[in-house]
Amino acid sequence: MTTYLVTGASGQLGQLVVDHLAKRVPTTDIIALVRSDDQAAVFAAKGIATRQGDYDNADSLTTAFKGVDRLLLISSSTVGERARQHGNVIDAAKTANVGFIAYTSILNAQNSPMALASEHKETETAIIASGLPHTFLRNGWYSENITMTLAQDIELGQHFGAAGTGKFATATRNDYAEAAAVVLAGGHDRKVLELAGDSAFTLDEYAATASSITGKPISYTNMPEKAFTQALVGAGLPEGFAAVLADSDAKAADGALFNDSKTLSTLIGRPTTKIDVTLKSIA
Repeated sequence: MTTYLVTGASGQLGQLVVDHLAKRVPTTDIIALVRSDDQAAVFAAKGIATRQGDYDNADSLTTAFKGVDRLLLISSSTVGERARQHGNVIDAAKTANVGFIAYTSILNAQNSPMALASEHKETETAIIASGLPHTFLRNGWYSENITMTLAQDIELGQHFGAAGTGKFATATRNDYAEAAAVVLAGGHDRKVLELAGDSAFTLDEYAATASSITGKPISYTNMPEKAFTQALVGAGLPEGFAAVLADSDAKAADGALFNDSKTLSTLIGRPTTKIDVTLKSIA
């Protein structure tokens, strides 16, 4: 019997990973790491066992990881605290003698110019230093990162960004979740996987696609990085997070979020979800 544990299991990505994993291994072998009884109840309804643990509580993690053979570390959503929190997970995994760890990193983590890559790079370095057998799932941009502003885009008739003519090779959260489940289930150990969508687009092309699907005129408005940051702040995002997103967009102008290896579709055994399909599902 092999025991699989998914951290961050109650998050948007984590829930999808657990669902995909349950199609590949017995549900009785899966453990979802949660932080509350309410979250545990959701998985109990699916027949999935849970353990409670928090990235900020190293002792809770060591206890939760006992007897776990294969662990998926889903990166924290707390930008600025990720490296420390992930360090707690890695230390606990080593203390608990976990046999394998997969980590959801970012595209081209070690060489990416994106500010967002810094903590992923630190985490990868820490995992390597731990000596734990591992695989890095270097996820590209989620389609949802772009489509989440669709309602606003329709209202304003514009999609704002700072990416110029840079191409985004996006895939859906579900695509990346399936890849994580495939790796956790086994057979892809000790690899660095650069994961991205099969087809790429510029934000000009995205706006044209969104306009065609919604029947509303939407154009792309390119902005300097600082101006885009302030626009995001004006839309209600915290300044630090807005700056990270604007930096990511600006770096995409130079190809930071483009990859044409098709490693993701090969891994999941099907084409990745095209951006027009994602748009149609929410329009």
